[in-house]
Amino acid sequence: MTSTLICPACETTYDAGPDEPWRCHCGRALEFSERPHPEGDPLPLSQLDTSDGLWTFFEFLPIEPHVTFHEGFTPLVDDDEWDAQFKLEYVFPTGSFKDRGATTTLSRAVELGVDRIIEDSSGNAGAAIATYAARAGLEADIYVPADVKQSKLMTIQRADARPVRIEGSRQDVTDACIEAVESGDGWYASHAWNPAFYAGTMTFAFEVAAQRGWTVPDAVVLPVGHGTLLLGAYRGFSLLNEAGIVDEMPRLLGAQAAGHAPIVEAVGGDPTGGADDDAAGETNIADGIQIELPARQNQLIEAISETDGDAIALGDDPIEAALDRLHRNGFYVEPTSAVAPAALQQYREDGTLAEDDDVVVPLTGSGLKTL
Repeated sequence: MTSTLICPACETTYDAGPDEPWRCHCGRALEFSERPHPEGDPLPLSQLDTSDGLWTFFEFLPIEPHVTFHEGFTPLVDDDEWDAQFKLEYVFPTGSFKDRGATTTLSRAVELGVDRIIEDSSGNAGAAIATYAARAGLEADIYVPADVKQSKLMTIQRADARPVRIEGSRQDVTDACIEAVESGDGWYASHAWNPAFYAGTMTFAFEVAAQRGWTVPDAVVLPVGHGTLLLGAYRGFSLLNEAGIVDEMPRLLGAQAAGHAPIVEAVGGDPTGGADDDAAGETNIADGIQIELPARQNQLIEAISETDGDAIALGDDPIEAALDRLHRNGFYVEPTSAVAPAALQQYREDGTLAEDDDVVVPLTGSGLKTL
């Protein structure tokens, strides 16, 4: 199974192969031409064989499982203090939800016969892609900010990938990486642009539904940088609806770091998180979502709009308070993981979420990544 690619804007199609383009000639992100659907009624979780992890849902995926640690089916935990269910995405092999996309992206790389992959990342995606590239036996160059967290840098290096440290902004890192890709240095295993990555992140929705007896929550609150998890959740819940497995969509509520909140601004919110000026609204605590130009911004806005969702920005204080509260309750996560719980509290306070709304929140990265 090696699906061709198509541009949803101009409908240009591209043959699959190691030299396939990383985006359409018109500048838009590409998608798989196939949208597989399962047949028959879903089994209850107690009867599902989940030993293959997220690949349990292979019937939804246009990729074969060539590179896997049988990752997935992360715990879904009730928490009375937050009155929500936390999905513990930080227990993946490399300590973040990015493994969902890494297993599918590197599996496609193997299908295509790729020799070297290139990725740009603030740390988590790079660590995941490097680790799965090592599993696949592929060479990898990972472009990262010069001040990348040491724990994330070591994960990349110990997987025998080559970290390329770039001075400047997160966008400068992406620009340098794209220049290397366009120079022919390797296949772009981008967590933002590559459609294979989103095939992996949409399994988040399949797992949530299965763990809840094939029902969906009223809302899911998610951190948004490039929005790979939010867009994956949207696609996953949409496929479940199309297949007749569930009959409703959860509201998708985004959470961004103040000063790095283009989606919030696009949907008419306050990108400073309520600060008096832009400088006061700047926060750097959530380094994992400091993205100024999301690759699929239009798709993210559509996902939020179609689910009657929203997006808000949070400053340092609510994020740090949420992080401390999570740690005191046994959830050892990195600071970026506290953005969504902080937003959950804000959404309840401003009435976007009712007190009795059933909410799922992913905790996306391990606190070990801050060491």
